[in-house]
Amino acid sequence: MSIHSKIIRIHPNIIRTRRNRYLLSVALVLAVGAMAYAGYWWHYCRFWVVSRNAFVTGNLIPVEADATGIVTQILVEESQYVNKGDLLVRLDEHRAQTALGRSRGELGQIVREIGAVFATRRQMCQKLTARSARLARVRHDVIRLRQALPNGSVSEQALQNAEDQMTALEADMREAEAELESVDAKVGGTSRILHPDVEAAKHRFIAAYLEYSRQRIHAPISGYVSMRKVQVGNRVQPGDQLMTLVPLEHLWIEANLRETEVGRVRPGQSAEITVDLYGESRIYHGTVEGLVPGTGSVFALLPPENAAGNFIHIVERVPVRIGLRKDEVLKNPIRPGLSTKTAIHVQDSKQPLGASLATVSTQEYATDIFIDELIKAESKAQEIIRENLIQENDPLLEPNCGSLKPAAVKDAGL
Repeated sequence: MSIHSKIIRIHPNIIRTRRNRYLLSVALVLAVGAMAYAGYWWHYCRFWVVSRNAFVTGNLIPVEADATGIVTQILVEESQYVNKGDLLVRLDEHRAQTALGRSRGELGQIVREIGAVFATRRQMCQKLTARSARLARVRHDVIRLRQALPNGSVSEQALQNAEDQMTALEADMREAEAELESVDAKVGGTSRILHPDVEAAKHRFIAAYLEYSRQRIHAPISGYVSMRKVQVGNRVQPGDQLMTLVPLEHLWIEANLRETEVGRVRPGQSAEITVDLYGESRIYHGTVEGLVPGTGSVFALLPPENAAGNFIHIVERVPVRIGLRKDEVLKNPIRPGLSTKTAIHVQDSKQPLGASLATVSTQEYATDIFIDELIKAESKAQEIIRENLIQENDPLLEPNCGSLKPAAVKDAGL
C-alpha cells in the first residue's frame, strides 16, 4: 500500500462545522465576558471615578530669614524632625547688638531731654507766678495812689512812677506767658512717658530689639527639615529662604480629573487611594474636600492664548482635593509628591459643587513663636524710660499754671 493511500480525506463540511463550533465557543466566551464586565460596570464601576493622575501633597512651610546677618551656626539637617520653637539657625549678632545699644541710649537721652523741657515748664510757671504777684502788688499801689492824689497825700511823680512800674511788669508778664506758651506747645497735654518724642524713640528701640531677636531663627511649626539651602558663612537678607519644614501628619491628595468626569464629583464623597510606595494591598481612605476653582492651564506659568486662532481642543483637567485620615497617615507614613491611584465614589454626597470641606485647623496654619517678642521689647523699653525719669512719681499730665491774674485787680478794672 502506497503512502498516498494512507491519507485520510476529511470532507469540507466537517471542517466547516468544526470551525463554526470553535467560533461559536469563542463568541460565547466573549459574550459572557462582556456581560460580566457590563454587570460589573453597572453595579460597581459606574459609581466610581478613577484617576492615576493623582499625587500626595501637603503644606510645605518655608523658613525664611527676617534679618540681615552672617550665618554662624546651623543646628539641623535634612530629614530631622524639629518641634515648633526649636532653634534652627544662628546669625552673627554683633551688628544687631550694637544697633540695639545705640537705640537704648537714644531712648534714655530723649527721656531726659523731655524731662528737662517739663522742668523748664515748671520753672516758667513759677516765674509767671512771681511776676503775677509783683504785678498785683504794684496795681494795688497804683489804685491807692490814685485815690490819695486828689487830697494831696501823694505826689503826681509817685503815681507816675508806680504806673510806669506797672506797665513794665505787665510787659514782663506777657513775655513770660509767651515763653510758657512756647513750652506748652512742646509738652502740653502729655507726660514724660507719653510724649511723642519718647514714643518715637521707644518704638525705634523696639524695632532694634526685634532685629536683634530675629538673629536667631526658630521653627515656626513642627515638621521634618527638607531642602536646606543655607550654609555657614552665607550672608542672608530678609526674605531669603533657608529651608523647608514638612508636617507629615496632615496630607491630602490632589487628583487631576478630566473635565468630563468632574460633573459627578461633589465634596463629601468618599475615596479610596493606593500609593505606589506600598502597592495595591494598602488602601487609604479619604474624603473629597473641594474642587479647585480653575483648571491646571489657568494657573500655569504661561496660560494658553485661545483667542490667537491656533486653538486645539484638549480635554482639560481640574484638580480635586481629597483629604486623608490622620490615623492612617501616621500608621503608614507617606510623603508629598508620591504617585497614587485614586478612586472616588460619586454616589454618596448631596453637597453642592461649590462647597468646600477644607479646614485650617491644623498646626501649620498658625504659629505663636513671635507672640512674646513685642511684649518683651515693650517691657524693656518701659524699664529704660523709668531708669531715666528725673522724677519717679511722674503725674499722668503736667498740671496747668492756672489763671495768674488776681481777682482783686479784675474787680478794680485794671
